[in-house]
Amino acid sequence: MATSYKAFLVNCSIQKGPSNVSDNSRHFNLPPFAAFKQPPLKKILPKVPSQIDVQKTMTNTASKLLNAFVDSFFEFVDRPLLPSQSNFAPVEELGEAIFVTSIQGRIPDDFPEGVYIRNGPNPLFGGLKSTKSIFGRSSHIWVEGEGMLHAIYFKRSSQGSWTVLYNNKHVETDTYKIEKQRSKPSFLPAIEGDSPAILCAYLLNWLRFGKVNKYISNTNVFEHSGNFYSVAENHIPQEIDIFKLKTLGNWNVNGDWDRPFTSHPKKAPGTGELVTLGVAATKPFAVVGIISADGEKLVQKVDLELNRCTLCHDIGVTERYNVIMDFPLTLDINRLLRGGQLIKYNKEEYARIGVLPRYGDANSIKWFKVEPNCTFHIINSFEDGHEVVVRGCRSLDSLIPGPDPSLKECEWLSRCYEWRLNMETGEVKEKDLCGANVVYMDFPMINGNFIGMRNRYAYTQIVDPIASSTQDAPKYGGLAKLYFEESCTQFSMGNKEQAEKPIRVECHMFGKNTFCSGAAFVPRDGGLEEDDGWIIAFVHNEDINISEVHIIDTKKFCGEMVTKITLPRRVPYGFHGAFMPIAFQAQ
Repeated sequence: MATSYKAFLVNCSIQKGPSNVSDNSRHFNLPPFAAFKQPPLKKILPKVPSQIDVQKTMTNTASKLLNAFVDSFFEFVDRPLLPSQSNFAPVEELGEAIFVTSIQGRIPDDFPEGVYIRNGPNPLFGGLKSTKSIFGRSSHIWVEGEGMLHAIYFKRSSQGSWTVLYNNKHVETDTYKIEKQRSKPSFLPAIEGDSPAILCAYLLNWLRFGKVNKYISNTNVFEHSGNFYSVAENHIPQEIDIFKLKTLGNWNVNGDWDRPFTSHPKKAPGTGELVTLGVAATKPFAVVGIISADGEKLVQKVDLELNRCTLCHDIGVTERYNVIMDFPLTLDINRLLRGGQLIKYNKEEYARIGVLPRYGDANSIKWFKVEPNCTFHIINSFEDGHEVVVRGCRSLDSLIPGPDPSLKECEWLSRCYEWRLNMETGEVKEKDLCGANVVYMDFPMINGNFIGMRNRYAYTQIVDPIASSTQDAPKYGGLAKLYFEESCTQFSMGNKEQAEKPIRVECHMFGKNTFCSGAAFVPRDGGLEEDDGWIIAFVHNEDINISEVHIIDTKKFCGEMVTKITLPRRVPYGFHGAFMPIAFQAQ
């Protein structure tokens, strides 16, 4: 049973200063003779349109003509969903937070108060679109779609009982507001499809809206200096009211950051500064930024001077360095002009990892050549003597825009991998950490207190290869706990024994046709060990079409869940989640 509960939310009041009202009235002296009446000025001189009026009229006329052209020559078509893709379909906004009353098990006494929040695509107007026109076809890809936040609030009373609420809301980016106001699909898909159609979409989107594509803000949620942000790397972040999920506006670091922003900024160990990366289709292709711990100042901004636009989704940090992944998944407008793909993974091109001193410039980067691969997510990076160790989820093909159908089965799925980069000798050591124990995994998470430091544990979502094989997007049928400093007993593939034992991996699997998204690590209040806490995840059972939140004790990872919370609404599959510890104010 779900009941609306407004009193739970913190009242926000914004103090507004007095308005500055300008008095444009004019005072005229009366003429000396009452019989003389000055003719109205408008009858003497006809009104001459100002340059601003002329420009506005021309702009409005051009806009109407462009809109009429798009309406006449472009047809928006819904991209169909297979039955197995039903939980990728969007949902409606709730409008306000509602009570959650169906809780099996119990929420642990030492579970922290806070908000578990997850981002993900929730396309407007029914779903992702394709367009057909005289120029060909263009389509949204599966990672597109306006961002929607799904939040679970955990509030503890003075008596120790818990109140749990759920809410959802779209992230209201600038382009979301444009389409919402027009009440129909307006931005032409400009990522995948026929080259002429994509080029035309770029041009028409720019001419009509001043932007080549939508700002989706659907990938991650992060906190910095007590403020909360929604982000996707094609635009700057949007600040969010964490209690009401209201979009407060774009965050440009007081006007100093005017580029895209990585979905995975990292806090530098020790200083608390936020390290980010902005990737763009034109030069400069990649820029690293360092934002002060209070979020008020851009401390450093460095052009990496790359010669290609590599779609780098993540950035790593250690105590002294920033870690850059320059892999051959690229966005190339010139390739599009030649009739090729805008986004393409080319395993024949070079792959390298750059280690940049925290406040260094492009000349101070030490580059390490590695085997070609596609790695979207870094698990963690740290310094170990003369080596910089980078661990990530590595695959041999890209899920964006989609895997090459000619490749071997599952090559597009990622596995846990390690690179050791020797800063003195330049030597690179690479290895698959799971060895012959074939576990495909992604969306890694660790205890946030160990970012940039040597860590013993990590957690990932486990890919179900069979369930994922019929669609573009992967499905995650379980969770894994990785023990980096413990080896497995013995694994072999066929008769081939492994020369080096793989790391120990524990799995927590869900039931049949049940999949998770947005898993996050929650440290235990007062916990002393790195793995002392819980994994929390949104879980959906496709057989009964019910969404839940599961809480799993990381010390008893293979055992039963501690808590199962049945949600009053369906939650579509999405991307990254986070737990934000918050002390709620009593009203």
